[in-house]
Amino acid sequence: MNYDIDVKKVRRNCYRQSKVRGEFMLQMRVPGGVMDAKYLSYVEHIAKTWGNGQFHLGVRQTLSIPGIKYEYIDEVNKYIKTFIKEIEVDLCGVDMEVDDNGYPTIGSRNIMACIGNKHCIKANIDTTSLARKIEKIIFPSDYHIKVSIAGCPNDCAKAHFNDFGIIGITKTEYDYDRCIGCKKCIEACKQHATGVLYMVNGKIEKDSCCCVGCGECALVCPTGAWSRNPKKFYRVLIGGRTGKQTPRMGKIFLNWVTEDVVLGILKNWQDFSAEVLNHKPVYLHGGHLIDRAGYNKFKELILKGVELNPEAMVADRIFWTETEYRSNINVKPVCDIK
Repeated sequence: MNYDIDVKKVRRNCYRQSKVRGEFMLQMRVPGGVMDAKYLSYVEHIAKTWGNGQFHLGVRQTLSIPGIKYEYIDEVNKYIKTFIKEIEVDLCGVDMEVDDNGYPTIGSRNIMACIGNKHCIKANIDTTSLARKIEKIIFPSDYHIKVSIAGCPNDCAKAHFNDFGIIGITKTEYDYDRCIGCKKCIEACKQHATGVLYMVNGKIEKDSCCCVGCGECALVCPTGAWSRNPKKFYRVLIGGRTGKQTPRMGKIFLNWVTEDVVLGILKNWQDFSAEVLNHKPVYLHGGHLIDRAGYNKFKELILKGVELNPEAMVADRIFWTETEYRSNINVKPVCDIK
């Protein structure tokens, strides 16, 4: 078999090349990681008809099907037309034409999210709903971006290692008269969070500067003295990444912002990417793109036209901390350890 591979067709349609010559893996997008169980029948049919009978739950919450031979890609693309329309257009409201050619681009990666407050008692936000709103903004796009959403500062969704990490936080409210001074909130904050609560004359005081907005105090309070403010807030991290050369955790860019602010900055991502890359869809990870522009330029462009809510906080500057494997200054051979 002569495999004269159309690289553009393979890459744009969310396929990754296998170690086996002429075989590829399809990655089906599931924004937020939640979908109707009926779509698993698509996965089974593709895997058994055109693949090797297996599928992989991708680390970015894609439905990944390996073992698809190059000559079957056109057939697979026609088959997933309904899936793409129902997930992207009908469910997420993405403005795109759906045809027999599969996914139009691969630049923006699938949006990851934990299960959120529809199930988890610690989560402060509906992560699935937010993921679908963001999908409408960032897909399709030729510019690279990775987004992950965590319902609370526990960050089960690994928001710290994405171009944009979004974390749901809460401003808990304290009812002085309801408090009985049991100290359960103090213990919970010390054990699970940042230890910002303390007792003064039988009542609770808070060091607000270091509160991470987790809501643990509201979870354990037996009298309802602590409660979550119904207004939803978010923390936005930027520049996180893995990789072989300079992996690093993301840093706080915005704190205590509303959903409108989150969606507003993501709407600016494509224009920011285009300006920094001279309107060429170069495959460059978002964190590296921020580095290329410089933080101040990034902040200027990404906040353009975005109205910040009164509670919002913006990082004045960011000090990145990267892992530099070539240094290995603290790693020594066993024979050198005394």
